[in-house]
Order: sequence, then structure tokens, then C-alpha cells
Amino acid sequence: MPSSRVLAAAAAGLATATVAVSLPAFTAPGLARPAASALGRQSFVADAIRRAGPAVVTIDTERTVQSAATGGLPRGLLNDPLFRQFFGIPQQGSPSRRTERGQGSGVILQSDGLVLTNAHVVDQIDRVTVGLENGRRYEGRVVGLDKLTDLAVVRLVGAGPWPVAPLGNSDALQVGDWAIAVGNPFGLDNTVTLGIISSLNRNASKLGITDKRLDLIQTDAAINPGNSGGPLLNADGEVVGINTLVRSGPGAGLGFAIPINRARTIVKELVATGRATHPMIGVGLDEIRSGDGRGEGRGAVVVSVQPGGPADRGGLMAGDVIVAAEGAAVQDPSQVITAVERAGVGGILNLTVNRRGSVVNLRLTPGDMALMRQG
Repeated sequence: MPSSRVLAAAAAGLATATVAVSLPAFTAPGLARPAASALGRQSFVADAIRRAGPAVVTIDTERTVQSAATGGLPRGLLNDPLFRQFFGIPQQGSPSRRTERGQGSGVILQSDGLVLTNAHVVDQIDRVTVGLENGRRYEGRVVGLDKLTDLAVVRLVGAGPWPVAPLGNSDALQVGDWAIAVGNPFGLDNTVTLGIISSLNRNASKLGITDKRLDLIQTDAAINPGNSGGPLLNADGEVVGINTLVRSGPGAGLGFAIPINRARTIVKELVATGRATHPMIGVGLDEIRSGDGRGEGRGAVVVSVQPGGPADRGGLMAGDVIVAAEGAAVQDPSQVITAVERAGVGGILNLTVNRRGSVVNLRLTPGDMALMRQG
């Protein structure tokens, strides 16, 4: 039974009043606490890490950088044979070498040792060493990388089977869902941070990243240098994203991850051919500026068309305003890019454009970006 304390209050000339206040029963040290107090002690984060943690790896990279010794003189002068002869400089300076080291994270996707990470972690490196949660380290070989989506595949060299992280469905994410980031920030192995999904479909170009084609997951789970390539998990311990970058500013940093559904497609191509294909229609797009006289202020303005490209062949013209793609209204250029990606190389893309006040329907066939650039 709860104990009670009687509080008495009296004032001169007034009757005495009593108030009964119930307090929790006191539990002496060493005695068992009520079972209800144990509820909530087990963290869902701990369960998620037990499920996916063994498949999260650290990635250490090395590359040798070689440069000719110049002695502080301009390189152009050193290439001049008359200058060398006059000052008695040997015809070939002794080259200097240095080893650059880097760190990142990754996650094992298949029991045969297929590791997914960021392209910028393993780009132009000579050696990859992969460290597992149990402390063992193995050589890794880069299977392929795609700079446009910042994804890469590394294969572990050694006898498996290897621990595998379960993959989730990034299309099912909602703002407010739990987000768990795992990785190797600042060289601190197996670091876990918790947050939520802050936003979805953040276009990379709107973050000032113009050399990537990505719609990113935004999270407030702490992501720092070294987390790159590590997994973003949901509450069930499933990989829903690959951590790729952080944008810091006053107050707090913002983390971003590549959706795992996007990564699955890239991984299949990298494993099969060592490269990824990217559809392209050959246009330059811009947002509609307020007050420019282009209608309702929504859509994507075509500012340039590549001669002979898919857009040119399909009848798209500079000055057109794309207002719909596959029947869905277009608000900005990023939605056109997404529609092109979904159509794929050799697929069909239906566009609706506003051409000087007239509605025109066009049918385009996206081409391969790499081949179009070569052409």
C-alpha cells in the first residue's frame, strides 16, 4: 500500500486544514523492483545493430602519388633543355613519392563477399583493406564504381561465407521514421548514431552538388567523415540507405544517404559490366523564375537542346516549358531528371510541354549518357 504524509496548515484565527498526499512505496536496496519498471529497458537500436552490425565494415585505402622534384623552380623552366644545360641541372629530376591514406565504411550485401560503399571512398586507389567487426582484416578488390551516383562495389578476397546485412525498402520510408547510422567516423570503428528521417527525395543539385544525379534521404542522425559508404538502417535493422555526405552549418549538421532501392540497380550493373548506364535526353533545364511571363510558375524551362540527341529527335525545342512527365505534373527540373531515370536507356518518356501558349505532347527515347558524351 502507498504510504501517506499528512500536511497541516494553520493560520491565526483560522481552522486547521489537513491534506492527504499519496507517494510511491519505498523499495529498500537489494529488494526486487516491480516488474513494470523493467519495461522499455531493451533498446530497439540494440536489436537492429545485432542484426546488421556484423556486416558493417571499415574500409582503409592507400594510393601512391608521384611527382617530379622541382626544387621550387617553375615546372616550365625545368622542361626547357637549354635552361637545364646552362645551370647544370640533370635532365631528369628525382621523382618524389608519397602514400595517401583514406578511410570510409561499407556494408556486406552478399555472402560471397560483395561490399557496397561510396565511389569517392575507393576512387583512384591502389589498395583496399576491409576490416570486419570481429577485428579481422582482408584485402578488397574494386569491382566497379559509378561517380554519378557515388556508389562502388568491392569484393572481399578470402574464404566466406561472410555476414550479410538485410536490405529494406527505401520507397516505404516516411518522414519521422527512425534512422540509425553505422560506420567509422574519424576512424572510430562501429560507431552508432540515432535520429529520424528528416526528409525524402532531396535533389543533389539543390544541395550545390552538380556532378551527381541523386535524390537523397535526409536524416538528423549524426554522419561525419568516415561514415561515407556505411549503412543507414531502419528500426528493424534493415539497410535503407548508404550514407554519403554531411552538410554542416550553424547549430547542427545535416546527413544524407543514397536510397538502397537506387543502389540495388547500380550494384547489379557494376557487378555485371563494371559500369552503370545513365539515361539522358540531351537538354539543359532551368527553373521558372517568378515574373518571367511563363504561365503559372511551374515546370522546367528548356534552355538548350543537344543537336541530334534524343530530345532533338523527339521534337523538344529551346524555350519549351515541360509541365508534365508521364502524366505527372512537373514543378521543377529535378522531376524531369527523375522521369528520365525511370524511363531508362531505350525506354519511352512521354512529355507535355507548353510551347508559347500551346500544349504539345512529345514522345522521347532516352540514350546512354556515356555514349552520347563520346559522340
